[in-house]
Amino acid sequence: MLPLEHPLPVFALETLDGELVSSIGLAPRPLLVLFLCAHCPFVKHIEAELSRIDHDYSDRITILAIASNSLITHPQDGPEQLAEQRRRCGWSFPYLLDPEQSAAKAFKAACTPDLFLFDAEQRLVYRGQLDGSRPGNSQPADGSDLRSALDSLLAGRPLGTAQKPAIGCNIKWHPGLEPA
Repeated sequence: MLPLEHPLPVFALETLDGELVSSIGLAPRPLLVLFLCAHCPFVKHIEAELSRIDHDYSDRITILAIASNSLITHPQDGPEQLAEQRRRCGWSFPYLLDPEQSAAKAFKAACTPDLFLFDAEQRLVYRGQLDGSRPGNSQPADGSDLRSALDSLLAGRPLGTAQKPAIGCNIKWHPGLEPA
């Protein structure tokens, strides 16, 4: 797990449309990085709330989704399925492809969804769950944990260090390339 205050890992990944997005060229504003996929029930459970967060915050922060699952083991997370998910959910943020899984390793991403919020100086201020909802636990996905972090960051208030880790489907690593 990346520690709080960790600098934004360096990455350069292509979007679903083939456009290169590099961490080096990002605007100096808060950044939300979402490790997502198309098949995971935990991701599907929060898709609508991610759409609302996109709508509510995308004018003040940069949002990027990264797909790191191995297509060798999980072809259902391929570019076509990700494009359909993005279209169906109405997400305005780009979906970046991480075929070498280098970004997932650099971020120490563990699961989908896994959320990383960086301040305008590109220091990690939040890594954790969207909220306490889970598939089947009857709590609605309201984004309360992430929204609290976003609101505090945007208002210049300190964020607490008691952050609950994300829970979801583990990143599907290429066979033999799992992190140690």
